[in-house]
Amino acid sequence: MAPEPRPAGHALVTGVSSGIGAAIAARLLDAGWTVTGLSRTRPTKRPGLTWIRTDLTQLDAADGTLDGVPPLDALVHAAGLQRSAPLGHLSAADGTLMWQVHVQAACVLVDTLAGRMRDEGRIVLVGSRTMTGVPGKSQYAATKAALPALARSWAAELAPRRITVNVVAPGPTDTPMLRDPGRARTPPVTPPLGRLVEPAEIAGLTVFLLGPDGGSVTGQTWLVCGGASLKD
Repeated sequence: MAPEPRPAGHALVTGVSSGIGAAIAARLLDAGWTVTGLSRTRPTKRPGLTWIRTDLTQLDAADGTLDGVPPLDALVHAAGLQRSAPLGHLSAADGTLMWQVHVQAACVLVDTLAGRMRDEGRIVLVGSRTMTGVPGKSQYAATKAALPALARSWAAELAPRRITVNVVAPGPTDTPMLRDPGRARTPPVTPPLGRLVEPAEIAGLTVFLLGPDGGSVTGQTWLVCGGASLKD
């Protein structure tokens, strides 16, 4: 039997001003969702989008940033950055920065907002294929490797409320992050399919997981890598 239609709801999306976060927010808005977006930079204005200026490196459940967020049907943590360097050149500051944005912010968001999420809600964390380990990206890989462990743990905790938690793990995706000087030591490698992943493709899979057909998928990590993982 086909799942019951799932009406568009309210989603919180981080990193909403550019790249994957912007693509996910746009896809949700096009489908009739309302979106609360968190980012440091103001996104393009659109009907249905409410923006909260947020520095995820400073996100704290007690600081009031999340107090006004209405009840949620979905939470998507898409914000990310990459700082890369080989051994002998690792930066403790860069490692802390990535941990704060990728892992600690996810913990604060889910810990604070899961109680306000409606039953049968959805949570998606945007990870990276790099989580399996890549030379020169050890600190980045470590922060992204933490996300599947968080997702599986939270999926088990939230299963009684039928809230699903999954990770979408892109390979090299055509976003501003690929051109960030902070990752210049490790330039992107074109996947075997011959092109970079498009942000819209990540958005499409994410919206599938947020929709009616994703209701029985939880605790899983989905790779979207253009065939890059075929070499692992």
